[in-house]
Amino acid sequence: MKTIFKSFLAFAVLIFSLAFTNVNAQTSPKIKNVVLVHGAFADGSGWQGLYKVLTKKGYNVTIVQNPLSSLEDDVQATNLALDKQDGPTILVGHSWGGTVITEAGNHPKVAALVYVAALQPDNGENSVQWLQTAPPAPENGVLPPDEKGIAYYDKAKFHAGFAGDLSKEQADFMYASQGAFHAQGFLTPITKAAWRTKPSYGIVATEDKSIVPSIQYAMYKRSNTKITEIKGSHVVFISQPEKVANVIVEASK
Repeated sequence: MKTIFKSFLAFAVLIFSLAFTNVNAQTSPKIKNVVLVHGAFADGSGWQGLYKVLTKKGYNVTIVQNPLSSLEDDVQATNLALDKQDGPTILVGHSWGGTVITEAGNHPKVAALVYVAALQPDNGENSVQWLQTAPPAPENGVLPPDEKGIAYYDKAKFHAGFAGDLSKEQADFMYASQGAFHAQGFLTPITKAAWRTKPSYGIVATEDKSIVPSIQYAMYKRSNTKITEIKGSHVVFISQPEKVANVIVEASK
């Protein structure tokens, strides 16, 4: 009887151990590295809130400072950040950063892509093609390129058009810290779209006035990207960092 009881106990322990291991595998992130790529009319400082959320969850977060001088230069800056990662990485892009990660996402360390209110062109397509597929919102303040070919966002429209769910103080700081974006980048085509071979997740900012939601839906549906809707402005990653982090966490599993 003792032998039977011991065998039953050993079997029960084995079953419990397997069950615990399985639950742990389903809940623990497999990927701990995250690289964040900002868009035009912005810089890396906008990621601070999301950085805090992700690092508290145990992620290793790197923020790319795009030179915004060309698509090639921004891809190179992103690749330098990816080179430094110690393993598989989730690559996240906001707005113009979506175009950047579409090209840079071919890096061998990139395991998945996360598009945050972002552009997502295909091979041979450029960013401006998609921006022209729907009328711009009245609040949109992207100005024509100046004599140096640099495009800025209209100061009078920045709050409503770019960061409508942030305080005016936050929006003013973002306006003051925006990079000098060379508009030629919008016209540069993608050579190899990484979303064709890598798992992709896309966040639609439902109150976006810079890239209207219908454009985001069209791109994400075309590429079979997994879509998450978040009520927020173009900078939804600032106003809703926890919700954006949840998508990144999902991608890491």
